[in-house]
Amino acid sequence: MKSTFIALSAAIVAISVFGMNKPDYIKHAMQSLSLADAEEPVALSPRLVQQSDSGVTGVNAPVFREIKRSARPVLDTVVTAATAATVDESALRYFASRGDTARLQAEISRLKALYPDWVPPKDPLAVPQNEDKQLETMWDLYAQGRYAEVRKAIAERQIAEPAWKPPADLIDRLTVAEARTRLINASDLKQYDTVVRIGSETPSLLTCSEVDVLWRVAEAFFRTDKAQRATDAYSYILNNCQNAAERLATVQKAAAILPAKSVEDLLAKEKTAPDGTMEFDSIRDDLARRFVAEANADGKLVVPPQYLARVEHLAETGGLASDALLLGWYHLPRGDMEAAEKWFRKARDKEDTASASQGLALTLIDRNDQLAAEDTMYRWRDDSKDAKAVYLAATANLLALEPPVAISGEVLKRIAAEVIKSRDASTAQQFGWYARALNQPQTALQWFRAALGWKLDDEPSAYGLAVTYQQLDDLKGLSEIQRLWAGRSERIAKVGEVEKPETANRQLPVANETVAVRRQPRKVVTSQDVEYDQQEQVAVTRPRRTVSADRGCKSTINPQTLAPEAALTRGWCLMERNRPMEAAAAFEVGMLGSSAKTREDAAYGQSLAYLRAGLSAKAAVSAIKAPQNRQRAFELQQAILADKAVAAFDAGRSREAILILDQLRQIGPERTDLLSLRGYAYLRLKRYADARRVFEALAAIGNRDGQRGLGILYQIFNDKD
Repeated sequence: MKSTFIALSAAIVAISVFGMNKPDYIKHAMQSLSLADAEEPVALSPRLVQQSDSGVTGVNAPVFREIKRSARPVLDTVVTAATAATVDESALRYFASRGDTARLQAEISRLKALYPDWVPPKDPLAVPQNEDKQLETMWDLYAQGRYAEVRKAIAERQIAEPAWKPPADLIDRLTVAEARTRLINASDLKQYDTVVRIGSETPSLLTCSEVDVLWRVAEAFFRTDKAQRATDAYSYILNNCQNAAERLATVQKAAAILPAKSVEDLLAKEKTAPDGTMEFDSIRDDLARRFVAEANADGKLVVPPQYLARVEHLAETGGLASDALLLGWYHLPRGDMEAAEKWFRKARDKEDTASASQGLALTLIDRNDQLAAEDTMYRWRDDSKDAKAVYLAATANLLALEPPVAISGEVLKRIAAEVIKSRDASTAQQFGWYARALNQPQTALQWFRAALGWKLDDEPSAYGLAVTYQQLDDLKGLSEIQRLWAGRSERIAKVGEVEKPETANRQLPVANETVAVRRQPRKVVTSQDVEYDQQEQVAVTRPRRTVSADRGCKSTINPQTLAPEAALTRGWCLMERNRPMEAAAAFEVGMLGSSAKTREDAAYGQSLAYLRAGLSAKAAVSAIKAPQNRQRAFELQQAILADKAVAAFDAGRSREAILILDQLRQIGPERTDLLSLRGYAYLRLKRYADARRVFEALAAIGNRDGQRGLGILYQIFNDKD
């Protein structure tokens, strides 16, 4: 402040010597100030509220603009102090008389900022009472937040008493309060550009006494692609504001939207409490959990080691199975099956849940312990469609093991019951091959027929029928199946042909490995319960062995017998025939090619195959196996995020789904189907205002989901009435 007063003294001398009028004096004083003149800022730094550079020119124009922005509150303070004879304390007495301690403290802070040498009265009630009853009424309306009525009362009195002028303090406070109301309304309506504009136009709102406004402005910066300014806003609070609860809430709010690195920078600003503890210790565990959970939703995210270690410590020493589950689902999509199995087992030991068993079963399937995987999932097979899909994948893989393993009659019986109940073609087909291996051709026929009945285009089951008919000398059955598959399967057509010894290329039955995948979601909406139905889970097969190649991709072969370029071609052929898991295996071989273009195409193809199969985590891994051009990388990122959003919603994690949708919206326009999903996620969270906004936007373009959603909202509120 010392330099400020020097500048003002120079201005006063200029008035006496050169005869400057008062506006010239103020202008001269402002031009004399520099950024260093501002001591404790009244509002956010210029970096947070700076506007465009239009309207000011000259070599020193940028500096002049920054001086105006930063020095304006200080200058106003000094000029007011130099020209005002007394401090208007009427608002203090008013708020004290009504017991409004919050507004009383805010007014004291405001007056201290305006008049640094002012000392608050020990008893605000001792301030002389305003005998102007009309003015008292205006203050009363102001305290109630009835700002429009205050304006009306002022206007009416000025008409009745032309000489009367409202107190400047009341007008200033009223203007700021109205700006605050507009800013909060814009924030609630997600009109983030408006929030930023009002904040920049009303810097007196951006103070520690208005932390809620600062939070809203920070979020608005982030939502308008100004992440650094959002970080600056949160940093301002931690650098200048002392309320412990507000500081803690600031870090929590920042962590909800900012990346881990920015949050870590904010955490470095914490203070040491009198008892020696750090003020943010209470939320560090939850932050670590959040970072791991976000990484589980996005396979590309890497959790900083210190946070991963913190969750590991919690999982080791705490009693929550959920911590071990977080770690299991973090390591599983990243291919660290050993770590994933470790944490899933720990979670299951603490609490045997469907999620823990499902994760453990997937690791067991990966290391080919199919019998243990079936046993792990049997109890939870009906918990969800995901659980059923994993169970059936384990059973199909168990039956497909080579050489066949001995399976107890009890286990075979319960597997058969589940296959029939679920009408699962993949496991039924494997039952057929398993029966053939045990020399039970009649039983094999029954299972191949069942599989083909449940999945008419299942070529491996049709081939199983053909070779079993041949084994039983059922030429009529063989002829019929060959007729039905004529032109679609070369190997079925060749069953029963006599091959010359020198050209014979005996073809053995194909045993298939089965993995759990998703089909497209089916949406179900009722007035009683709002759901975006879980994706229907099925098991899709891919060949595990064969001893002959074929032309095209009608039949099933082992892609490892092909050259990388041929495997790449076969992968695209299989994609056209909607056989994504077989295509993924072919693309895997294609990535062994010597050509960079071949490897790139194979990695891209495998990502698409996994996406079609609903395996977004595997798709994300495949996407980085070889460098992709910008367009492909963009398309894959969009597709992977969309799939993860749907998966999170299906799993009941609506907040996570919205977070992923927000990420997706940052890289491109939101698709109509995903906008619909967002609306139903809001409904689940009972964020009815947000849901209504989404459904109204959809209904405006004639979308049925939007119309249906509005109908549900109507019924919800009618039921409440």
